[in-house]
Amino acid sequence: MPPVWLQLRSVMSFDFDTVIPRKATGCIKYDRKPELDPFWVADMDFVSAPCILDALRKRIEHGIFGYAQAQPGLAETIAGYLETQRGVALNADHLVHLGGLVPALSLAVRAFCKPGEEVMTCTPVYYPFLGVHKDAGAELLTVDHVFTNGRWEFDWAKMEEAVSEKTKVFLLCNPQNPLGRVFGAEEVVKLAEFCEAHDLVLVSDEIHCDLILAEERTPHFSALNLPAHLAKRTITLLSPSKTWNIAGLGYAFAIIPDDTLRRKFSAARGHTLAEISALSYHAAEAAYRDGEPWRNELISYLKANCDELVRFVTQECEGLTIHPPEATYLAWIDARALGVPNPAEFFEKEAGLFLSDGASFGWPGFVRFNFACPRERMQEGLGKMKAALGARV
Repeated sequence: MPPVWLQLRSVMSFDFDTVIPRKATGCIKYDRKPELDPFWVADMDFVSAPCILDALRKRIEHGIFGYAQAQPGLAETIAGYLETQRGVALNADHLVHLGGLVPALSLAVRAFCKPGEEVMTCTPVYYPFLGVHKDAGAELLTVDHVFTNGRWEFDWAKMEEAVSEKTKVFLLCNPQNPLGRVFGAEEVVKLAEFCEAHDLVLVSDEIHCDLILAEERTPHFSALNLPAHLAKRTITLLSPSKTWNIAGLGYAFAIIPDDTLRRKFSAARGHTLAEISALSYHAAEAAYRDGEPWRNELISYLKANCDELVRFVTQECEGLTIHPPEATYLAWIDARALGVPNPAEFFEKEAGLFLSDGASFGWPGFVRFNFACPRERMQEGLGKMKAALGARV
């Protein structure tokens, strides 16, 4: 019997509607709490792009999996991707291969913060941002995002009040997880100028930059697009993992234009990071080289899912509110009006759902819902939320 992905491929090239059983496959999404219906951790319930599966199969057929280094085609492919998607010419010396993006956040903090110094970020934010300071014995400084002008924005005044001589690193998430904001050129430039004024290293996590739901309306502005005098204090982190659903393969990369920053960043890894596997390198190359048709169809599917989720929550889930995300496949839902101590726990007990708890991102009272799944599955999950809310009346 051919594997599931090969059976699907014989029917249609890109299938986002077929439900693929994932329980008991060793994935944390389904096996962490197998009794619950999971919409929490940020991986997708879609089979990866056929080009990636073909590349992995070809590499597996070689049969030897010794210590690996990046094949020449990977750097060339990344250069092509950056030129096409970001309008940036890659200097290969600026490229640093990594086994994951979260370890890169830790590396940056350890490289540029001493014990007692500060890491600054804006909340709510992807929860490792709130913990990596501990790896350096540093302190965490947070400022909340604010909802103004119909969107989530930086609170510039409070950021100026909070920053101090102890602050050394600013961690940016753009597109923002969990808010789904795509910060534009004006905002990113202003943030870079803020970092320049206060002598901060700007670490820009852009892992979701290929998951923008309406690029013509909210184009992504990368830290790589900053003027040279601002870009020299930046570390830009990218990965194909979220977009092409290969997070478990563990590959990311950093672009660091400044030689001194790059040396310090690389030196901080010491002997703490695992080797990157041959499969990871080849999957990344296939994604960036041949994965664009699949990505385009994925974005169309996610956009339709997002529109339906926003409609459903707004019209059929009394007590919940949502601001439509501009990017990612993660919906940030305000459940404070329910008046329950922990909304994620409420939906777990009353609806059998596993959602991400807003407290993990720095904002209790919210939940994060992953809508990167077959539409039928998403609708079932939303229906369970509605039923749990209705039972409270």
